[in-house]
Amino acid sequence: MQQYLIIGASGGIGKQIALQLADSGKQVLATFNKNTPDFVHPNIRFHQLDVLEEFVAVDDLPEELAGFVYCPGSITLRPFERIKSADFESDYKLQVSGAIKLLQLALPRLKKSSSASIILFSTVAVQTGLPFHTQVSASKGAIEGLTRALAAEYAPKIRVNCIAPFPDRYSTRIRPSKYGTEKRSQCLAPSAKKNWYS
Repeated sequence: MQQYLIIGASGGIGKQIALQLADSGKQVLATFNKNTPDFVHPNIRFHQLDVLEEFVAVDDLPEELAGFVYCPGSITLRPFERIKSADFESDYKLQVSGAIKLLQLALPRLKKSSSASIILFSTVAVQTGLPFHTQVSASKGAIEGLTRALAAEYAPKIRVNCIAPFPDRYSTRIRPSKYGTEKRSQCLAPSAKKNWYS
């Protein structure tokens, strides 16, 4: 029976992926940090994990993994000149360094599969450009670069893909700012995308 590791499966996309895999008969090892999962499934085992810790470990990892999914992320909408270096670094630790640490942990087990897959998450803001998205775009841009490099390095045995949803289509907390709901709505509106072809 195929086994999958999903980092950040207590809600949103991670939860849905875990449930779909479990419903299809796959075994899922799912992690959560602060938000205790509000669901149970006979094919899902949960493990509490803080990806920001310097040394991370996941108990009871199977010898072989068919897939790895990294879901943790955050979005802070703020003008570029108001973002501190520490904010960029904090974002990078969660969205990039965390993914790297867990991937390196899972990789030997993914290599044992005849056809493993890795899924990472970006944002449409990286490729289109959206105002006030510099912080998340910097981290997710790194994720897209990482995805391409890993795909080239491990093809054809391990497939590596990155999904870049639009911000209002996936469950991520948008931290409040002084710019209010109306301004944040403008940031997320499709009309706010920069047209690179004009």
